[in-house]
Amino acid sequence: MSWIEAIVLGIVQGLTEFLPVSSSGHLRITSAIFFERDAGASFTAVTQLGTEAAVLIYFAKDIFRIARTWIVGIWDSSVRASLDYRMGWYVIIGSMPIGVFGFLFKDQIRETARNLWVVATTLIVFAFVLAFAEYWGRQTRTLTDFRMRDGVVMGFAQAMALIPGVSRSGGTLTAGLFLSLTREAAARYSFLLAIPAVVMSGIFSIGDVFEPAAPGTSVPSVAQMVVATVIAFGVGYAAIAWLLRYVAHHTLYVFVLYRVALGSLVLALLLTGTISAT
Repeated sequence: MSWIEAIVLGIVQGLTEFLPVSSSGHLRITSAIFFERDAGASFTAVTQLGTEAAVLIYFAKDIFRIARTWIVGIWDSSVRASLDYRMGWYVIIGSMPIGVFGFLFKDQIRETARNLWVVATTLIVFAFVLAFAEYWGRQTRTLTDFRMRDGVVMGFAQAMALIPGVSRSGGTLTAGLFLSLTREAAARYSFLLAIPAVVMSGIFSIGDVFEPAAPGTSVPSVAQMVVATVIAFGVGYAAIAWLLRYVAHHTLYVFVLYRVALGSLVLALLLTGTISAT
């Protein structure tokens, strides 16, 4: 991997991780168009440690309060009715689907699912799903109305993002809107829900990132991996603040249009033989 590749991919990861446009899909597309190779799923997982560090810092007070209340609630029944205690369980239970599916389909995720025909198709298909959710979602429920059913549904929606092009934040936001949650409530839970799964995935992928998953996969040095992750952290922190402000006052249709345009561009490049699907 060249230094310019590591820097560009770190910026792309930070910009797209929290937007409903698929960071893994963007890393795959950026690698194919500009560097004519794939950085690999493990590179994506490790750079996500940078963006999740941004979540941990940005929501530090909320995370500490929820974790403390959840621990106290194990022994003290008087706090079990609180939202913070319940949110602790919602995050734990909601994180299970992506952990199970990620373990069961690790090889397919690292290889078959990274085919650009798959990425482009899922970008477009799930753009329309997001549009339907934005149009039909009543957005009448806040986090105070959150229930275990919501956590489970959004957890399975997050698991779909194991396929590049779906988008972890896009899947959870879409599910939240179908559940009548406000965009801001869905986004906040989405940030919290990502922490266990993404952090564990990144940690377990550290050993794989320096081993090519397939011929033609670019392999970073330790220094390049560190720099890309730090860049993803800085850019991702700014993206969190922007997205929370944006979803509070705007629809998600701009992301729908962007996903369709990008997916269509990739399909055109594939059909003309400009880029390779693998």
